[in-house]
Amino acid sequence: MFHENLLLIISLLFAVSMLVMLGQKLKISYPIFLVIGGLLISFIPGVPMIQMDPDIILTLFLPPLLYEAAWYTSWRQFWKWKRPITLLAFGLVFFTSTIIAYLTSSIIPGFTLALGFLLGGIISPPDAVAATSVLKGLKIPKRLVTILEGESLINDASSLIVFRVALVAVISGQFSLEKTISDFFIVGSMGIVIGLAIAHILYVIHRFFPTTSNIDTALTLMSPYVMFIVAEHYHFSGVLAVVSGGLFLSYRSHELLSFSSRIQTTNVWSTIIFILNGIVFILIGLELPTIVAGLDDSSLEKGIQYGLLISLITIAIRFIWVFPSVHIPRFLSKKIRDTEPSPGWKGPLIMSWAGMRGVVSLAAALSIPLTIDGVAFPHRNLILLITFIVILITLVVQGLSLPLLIKLIKIEEIDDLIPEEEQTANIKLRLMRASVEHLETNFQTEIRENELVANLKKRLENTVALTSERLESLECQTMKFEEVHEYKRVYLDIINAQRIELGKIRKEKIFELEAIQKQQMELDFDESKLSQTGH
Repeated sequence: MFHENLLLIISLLFAVSMLVMLGQKLKISYPIFLVIGGLLISFIPGVPMIQMDPDIILTLFLPPLLYEAAWYTSWRQFWKWKRPITLLAFGLVFFTSTIIAYLTSSIIPGFTLALGFLLGGIISPPDAVAATSVLKGLKIPKRLVTILEGESLINDASSLIVFRVALVAVISGQFSLEKTISDFFIVGSMGIVIGLAIAHILYVIHRFFPTTSNIDTALTLMSPYVMFIVAEHYHFSGVLAVVSGGLFLSYRSHELLSFSSRIQTTNVWSTIIFILNGIVFILIGLELPTIVAGLDDSSLEKGIQYGLLISLITIAIRFIWVFPSVHIPRFLSKKIRDTEPSPGWKGPLIMSWAGMRGVVSLAAALSIPLTIDGVAFPHRNLILLITFIVILITLVVQGLSLPLLIKLIKIEEIDDLIPEEEQTANIKLRLMRASVEHLETNFQTEIRENELVANLKKRLENTVALTSERLESLECQTMKFEEVHEYKRVYLDIINAQRIELGKIRKEKIFELEAIQKQQMELDFDESKLSQTGH
């Protein structure tokens, strides 16, 4: 049994890797391609039906995915756009859940209001990974990306609290909207308190204990699970515990980790998050046969009809909410009109169409218990089928058409942010000037008497001069896109030539492997920095 499960996991990882590469080749966002690929794989004869334990879905996958998202969220930008993020993450979730609850309880026979809120909590949160991967490389205002990512970070908490309260109501047979609202605030606020408390303990360990890069990395991997499990143990929001703790530790990360720990932790987390996201998205497709097996033909036909109808209504609800929530505050507040650029109609249109569902919806749906006191959970397979259809429709239809929509409306960049490349040049110039000033102030004797230190000063001064010229060209906007592209092409070609020469050096067996590997790493860093600029 163990060997079969291990082989299944390895096969899934291999399938994820192959499908992601194929998706990149076809220029299709990998979450979309993985869902479609998983769906197609599930129809291959001999492929085992996959049914994951509902008790471990949320605990295994969700904490690290949320923690990683919180770690790379800019607190400054998050706070700047807190109003639209809050309106989407809380207001839209409640609005969606309420409409879906009353709709489904009125059109689906035997579907109670509690089951309706349960389904609403499941399908209300858009997926951060899906939106980010689709928007990657597309030219849209940074504020839209920040708002969408911030919404996806927080709405997981609000939707799962709705889901949890509705689940308790289904099990107990009693549902009260007033109690749901009061429970939401208690569960949410205490989750934040627990997350921050654990984050402070981890801060002390990282900051004042003699940790190594391996220990630091291991601690970051344990952190989200500890926050989530402790909060859930006391029946509070594990999601908000992970998000609040992750935001706090991210803000303090420069104090916690050494350069080697940061490099190692970044690489390890990048791989783990890729694996977790890949497995969850492919599981969305692979789970369909298991869902269908629990329904008879008439229930399946009805379920598909309900799923399509609810998908369309869910998409429409987002449009109904987004446009008023963007423009009404501007109409009511002069301060907002004076301090924030007008979003017009293009920004809200993109935000409305970017409501793709994914990992959290699947995880929540699969975490529904199979039975209640030995009796099958009411309409569980129907809820799973509707969730699957909503995910499939929003991911495939909206995900594939979103890049085309952005290109068609030609949204202008009206952010008040300094372009990323210009920010990078400014920071580098400040650092180099501080270095030269520090050398001249504290090491005059060494500069005169030590040729190596003198050369270091000259190298820093040369870097200051080159960076200043580069910054001037960026500020004057004299660099055309074609020129930047040509510069990158030539630079990458030079790096490739250096790699070829390094390969010859390696074959000569004159120099130590360690020295060659260090130079290889420098080339890797140069190429990485080059690939991150000019987007």
